[in-house]
Amino acid sequence: MKPAIRRIAHDRGGIAAYAVASLLAAGPAAATEGYFALGYGPNQRALAGAGVAHPFEAMSATLNPASVAHVGREMQYGVELFMPFRGYTGTGTAFVPSGEVESNNNLFIVPNFAYNTRLDGGAALNFTIYGNGGMNTSYPTGLAGCGSVYCSGKAGVDLMQIFFAVTYAKEMGDFTIGISPTLVAQRFSAQGLGAFAGISSNPAALTNNGYDWSYGGGVKAGLQWQASERLRFGLAGQTKMQMSKFDKYAGLFEDGGAFDIPASITAGIAWKANPDTTIMLDYQKIFYSDVPAIGNAGNAGALGAPGGAGFGWDDVDVVKLAVEWKASDRMTWRAGYAHASNPVGPEDVTLNIIAPGIVEHHLALGGSWKLDSGSSFDFAVNYVPESTVSGAETTPGGPTPGTVKLNMHQFSISFGFTKRF
Repeated sequence: MKPAIRRIAHDRGGIAAYAVASLLAAGPAAATEGYFALGYGPNQRALAGAGVAHPFEAMSATLNPASVAHVGREMQYGVELFMPFRGYTGTGTAFVPSGEVESNNNLFIVPNFAYNTRLDGGAALNFTIYGNGGMNTSYPTGLAGCGSVYCSGKAGVDLMQIFFAVTYAKEMGDFTIGISPTLVAQRFSAQGLGAFAGISSNPAALTNNGYDWSYGGGVKAGLQWQASERLRFGLAGQTKMQMSKFDKYAGLFEDGGAFDIPASITAGIAWKANPDTTIMLDYQKIFYSDVPAIGNAGNAGALGAPGGAGFGWDDVDVVKLAVEWKASDRMTWRAGYAHASNPVGPEDVTLNIIAPGIVEHHLALGGSWKLDSGSSFDFAVNYVPESTVSGAETTPGGPTPGTVKLNMHQFSISFGFTKRF
């Protein structure tokens, strides 16, 4: 048995145990870039998600599969305590209750896992488990007017996505390439949308049908170029993840329940200003408009029909700036800022009360404390100040004179453990 295979076999118990735990505990991840997470694991979150050109940990495969060729044998465990606060204010509204209304369920636990091992010839094999989500909302009943958002009882949606990726990366001189075939499972439920039955192609599969599961996958790939001793460039992309349909919600999502995961691309640089300091700048684009259920306009046709109505989300552009500073042999500090464009326009605010992924500014701070020669404790704190979007209230029968102002802000604490072998 080859050494790398023996190492994986030796560690398979820990890998399998954490894989099962991650699946069982997975909840909505930070809805900071639409519904894509800002970063995966505490170290990435401490850098505000930057690092496509910075290979420094096993979880780097989620940013750029090429990165892990430069990472040794290590295992990482992490968890995020994610707290999104979202709601809306209705002024003169006739369809949704007026006044300030806030969603419940403001605390979620989001795990992550990565394992990396070196192969012969400058190659590496990596396994990661991580999640997206964040479109979870749960609005109360007993409100003014008709008693609930959309006047059809307790309203909200719950979306969770979990990714299982196997990455192969290899160094080739100054260049490194990597590829990550990825399997995805996603779970969704919706309730309280009965008022939209008149514009649904399948009202029986519109709302209040419990959880449904969808499965599929795609590929991530990336490359890095070591341009000089101090400068590295990175480029990574994710194909659209082709998913099976949500049959229980064939009357909500376009084309009978189709809900693929958007493609994305990220480019960036990492500059080593001195032996202890690295500065990173990334640009990311997420192609939400290429998934009809998300990107189609709200007036595109019947809900659930081919080419029908969606949530009206635009593509999201994200710029990330971060710094990593090795303050001592034991302590490394990280900080970052990211700005994401808002995918929701004023014309789509009413339906997006249940999916207000509108935050723009992201502040991050964290670090790693070296416990011994082979392990460290990792942590991060993220704060997302409130963002708002206002627009005219729109009912299934047309607009009203009222206005709806969406709002969201977020806070999260992440911590984890890195074990190097």
